[in-house]
Order: sequence, then structure tokens, then C-alpha cells
Amino acid sequence: MLCGDVVGAWDVELSDGVYRIEFAHGTTTGKRVVYVNGQEVIRKDWMFKLVGKEAFTVGGLETKATINIEAITGFAYEYTLEIEGKSLEKFVANRAKVTKTWLLKVDGEDCRIVLEKDTMDVWCNGQTMETMGEFVDDGTETHFMLGEHECYIKAISSGKKKSGIVHYLLVDGETIPALRQ
Repeated sequence: MLCGDVVGAWDVELSDGVYRIEFAHGTTTGKRVVYVNGQEVIRKDWMFKLVGKEAFTVGGLETKATINIEAITGFAYEYTLEIEGKSLEKFVANRAKVTKTWLLKVDGEDCRIVLEKDTMDVWCNGQTMETMGEFVDDGTETHFMLGEHECYIKAISSGKKKSGIVHYLLVDGETIPALRQ
């Protein structure tokens, strides 16, 4: 149950899911509470030091997160979120470079497919998928199954140095458009 002192909220996309992080800060009571997807993960009452940091982990991979609390003027505070030691903005920019995400419906169910480009790991709705990679004439294909559906992610050179390698998701032979990152 979220309390009424929520002062910051952030949505964080990780390979194993999208997480909503909320922070409650009672500046008169000294209370600090961190929620991840509505579940309380940290509670500290009667903190006399109103500034500082709250460290916790997010998701099944236990990604490190920190909320920084800084005084800006008098009794006004600024709250920032860091993920893996980077500001949320830098973390998101880096994730856009090292992952590719697709949202689709398979048999009426919403699916969020994430490719980690550096490891070629494939995730679907928070679960790592069993994959098989193969080299083909124009690049590579990483094959996996979604229920009874044959899927693969095709990686080919764009022919442009700036674009590098381009990744396409195909489900039963049909190309699925990627989510803009």
C-alpha cells in the first residue's frame, strides 16, 4: 500500500521487465519508503538526516539502484534515480544501444521480447529464452520458440558504419516492427 508522501516515481525498462519505482519521503517524520511495482522494498522511519541515499535492487537479475536525496533550498529536496551507478537518463541511453525490444501479441497474449545485443540473450516477458544461433549467408539468426510459434532474430549488416548491425524479429516468417528506443 503506497503512502501519501510519494515524491518521486520512475519507470525502468530492464531485460526481465518494466519496473515502476516510487519513493516516499516524509520530511517531517524522517520516513523513507521505496516501492517497486507497488511492493515495499525499503522502509526507514525516524531518519534524522533528511538527505542521503537509499540503495536497493530491482528485478530478478537484482539490478543495483540508488535513490539520491539532496537538499536544494531550505526544505525543498531533489530526488534522482541511478541504475547500475548511472543516472537514469544515461542508463536508458546505454540500454537503447545494447538492447532491442519488440512488443507483440502471440495467441492473444502480450509479449515483450528483448534482445541483449552484447550477449545475444533473448528474453520474453521476464523469462530468458532457450535459443539456438546459426550463421547464414547474410548474417546470423537466433532461433527460439514462443509456444508453438517459430521465431528468430536476424542480425545483418546495415552497410553503414553509423548504423552497424540491424536486428529483425520474425515470428512464423512475419517481420515484427521494433519498439522505438
